[in-house]
Amino acid sequence: MYSNTLRIVTIIFHFIVILKVEAQQAEKDYDFVIAFGSCNKQYEQQPLWDDIVKQQPDLFIWGGDNIYSDTDDMSKMQADYQQQKNNPDYRKLLTSTPVIGVWDDHDYGKNDAGSEWKMKAQSQQLFLDFFDVPNDDERRSRAGTYSAKVYEIPKGSIKVILLDTRYFRSPLQKSNDPHKRYEPLKDPEATVLGKAQWEWLTKEIENNYSDFIVIVSSIQFLSSEHGYETWGNFPLEQERLIQLLQKTKARNVMILSGDRHISEFSSEKIKGLPYSLIDFTSSGLTHSYTTFSGESNRYRVGKVITKPSFGVLKFDLDTYEVLMEMRGEGNVLLQEYSKQYPK
Repeated sequence: MYSNTLRIVTIIFHFIVILKVEAQQAEKDYDFVIAFGSCNKQYEQQPLWDDIVKQQPDLFIWGGDNIYSDTDDMSKMQADYQQQKNNPDYRKLLTSTPVIGVWDDHDYGKNDAGSEWKMKAQSQQLFLDFFDVPNDDERRSRAGTYSAKVYEIPKGSIKVILLDTRYFRSPLQKSNDPHKRYEPLKDPEATVLGKAQWEWLTKEIENNYSDFIVIVSSIQFLSSEHGYETWGNFPLEQERLIQLLQKTKARNVMILSGDRHISEFSSEKIKGLPYSLIDFTSSGLTHSYTTFSGESNRYRVGKVITKPSFGVLKFDLDTYEVLMEMRGEGNVLLQEYSKQYPK
């Protein structure tokens, strides 16, 4: 009798395990899915596009360094963009998914460059060509590539704000520390976004009605201790954005960033906001920081991913939960972070 009872218990146990596995494997039906990535060398193998397409995103966002074209020769930059557009796996994404994005330094035209870059007006037009921006779009006639769009879905809406952290950015301050490239600027006039873009951004956040705001910044916003490019090199600008979110009581804001050739989650509790601000860094698509040996980031949640990867955000508009994933080749889940936002 004991043997029969044990056998029955064992069968039930295995049945429960099977049900759990099947439940875990069953894909949840999310209301909106965003995939994003950065740091993409157009001349190298690009194994992640098929994996991105399999996620069936409603939107793909380039996070900067969409090509590597450090040049003042605009015919070369145009050819580099065309090489990326001709990539057959990337074209599969273009035929299935809306694609938008920001730029960073290597598609801007010069490593770590800002407002001083002599070819910025010309490179802006090629950037807009890459995204098939119409000739009558306001970005064709004004300085800077910044823009915003609201994605309406049956249960609500998500606003995506694309920042230009290059065109107006003040020169960086080189560091005397041999382990760091740059250090924070004390100049109160130093800027990341410039006057016009700040005025525009303020209105976009003040007038927001969407359930979520996704701000895309090519450089990291929260992580500031590594000594490379970051909003932390402009502490007054960093604080200005935080104060803007506080003043407007901005609803459910998250930041996407790239640039670093690593992927990580950073989180900070902002006084006056009922949620923590997440900076989700995903980088890069074709290459990564393989010699990474660690760096301080007081806001880090989880671990640093040093493999080529892309980011995914899955929005549930019933529960206001957002599942954030880092995925590598073969759609392998490298790390995830679930965030519950207030309604």
